[in-house]
Amino acid sequence: MSNSETPGPVVRGPIVQVGDARFANHLPLVLIAGPCQLEGRSHALEIAAALKAMTARAGIDLVFKTSFDKANRTSGGAARGVGLDEALPVFAEIRESLGLPVLTDVHAAEQCARAAEAVDVLQIPAFLCRQTDLLLAAAATGRAVNIKKGQFLAPWDMRHVAAKVTQAGNPNVIVTERGASFGYNTLVSDMRSLPIMAQVTSGAPVVFDATHSVQQPGGQGASSGGQREFVAVLARAAVAVGVAGVFIETHPDPDRAPSDGPNMVALKDMPALLDQLIAFDKLAKARAA
Repeated sequence: MSNSETPGPVVRGPIVQVGDARFANHLPLVLIAGPCQLEGRSHALEIAAALKAMTARAGIDLVFKTSFDKANRTSGGAARGVGLDEALPVFAEIRESLGLPVLTDVHAAEQCARAAEAVDVLQIPAFLCRQTDLLLAAAATGRAVNIKKGQFLAPWDMRHVAAKVTQAGNPNVIVTERGASFGYNTLVSDMRSLPIMAQVTSGAPVVFDATHSVQQPGGQGASSGGQREFVAVLARAAVAVGVAGVFIETHPDPDRAPSDGPNMVALKDMPALLDQLIAFDKLAKARAA
């Protein structure tokens, strides 16, 4: 597909089952949410329980996300996370005690099999989305693989990225838009990419990452900035287009978070945002029915 072509009707591709959550572009919205970094057991369980209560009230499915390692921090001195060894028992406890599916990032092929023992979705970071060995190792686990579109890629380029996983025998692929590089320290979200990615991947569920889309990479010198005031704006726009899910990082006190605080949504603000997004989702899916 070139930039001169236009996407046709949304392709109803395979449903990707993640625990009790079902991802598909024509099905009700799924929320992927949690703190950027895993800061500890009690912190993660507190946020996961709060999100579970919110989504149960709202009537939508939830996948809890957090990262054991932030391997692409702006500065070498920035906090990276607790590491895989400490994170695995926490991931397992969240799944067992709260009944929630869990998503986490992987950065190296050798992390995939170990992470897959305790999580339901392996996420490929945007900067690594073309790393073939990483994609194949994630595919080999049989877990769902959420691939974030690189800031440097056109949406139609995701055809080849997703195919690396599906051609390895794993059909459980989700693709995520998180903005494209726009000048220095800025990202821009092109809503055309959402239906384009669905089409070129034969209907793979498309997720919109509303919090990293407002990130300002390296915007604070030694760390990234962000404009969290625009998270709701972009999230509503993406859900109105029609997506399988929305990805939102959240924290009880974003301004004190060790990473991505400027673009995370305060946990207390999540219920009102979810109510808005569910209303937009129902309208978009009714129109597409």
